[in-house]
Amino acid sequence: MLKARGMNAPKMAIGDGAMGFWSALEEIYPDTRHQRCWLHKTLNVLNAVPQSIQPRVKHSLHEIWQAETREQAHRAFDLFINTFEAKYPKATLTLQKDRDELLAFYDFPAQHWQSLRTTNPIESTFGTLRHRTKRSKGFLTRNGMLHMMFKLAECAQNKWRRQRGFDYLAKVITGVKFIDGIEAATIDQNAA
Repeated sequence: MLKARGMNAPKMAIGDGAMGFWSALEEIYPDTRHQRCWLHKTLNVLNAVPQSIQPRVKHSLHEIWQAETREQAHRAFDLFINTFEAKYPKATLTLQKDRDELLAFYDFPAQHWQSLRTTNPIESTFGTLRHRTKRSKGFLTRNGMLHMMFKLAECAQNKWRRQRGFDYLAKVITGVKFIDGIEAATIDQNAA
């Protein structure tokens, strides 16, 4: 529907393990990069280990996605696998199957990484709407419900953070390459 309305292919889509979303994206926008949500992935990995070691596992996962470079992230990723695979193969398999999709954000401006690593900001907004609409069964007309949802979303937007690195969006749209969050041309100039 969005493509029919003229929407260009997004450069990246962020989501959890909802296979229907990824299948539809692949069909409609096959060139869009996939970024798996680190919050959802962390929760899935933590569910596969005993509660007693969850803080240690969580810290190791943070070492991956908070790495300064893709290379450092791969080293932290490998360390995680080597550390936990023998005792918790399900947890390491859960992480390994989406390795490339978890690290796709390194090809975008570092200023955008905070927004690209998780779907949580948008989910918290929809969570507010979902919470309120579940509590308000059968009391409104369709238009009344839409008005209430609009007003709730309008109130929720006051808590949204502004997009960091807004001025980099034009570069992303025009296809400027980024390596570990830094514009490739800047890296080439510094190397020369």
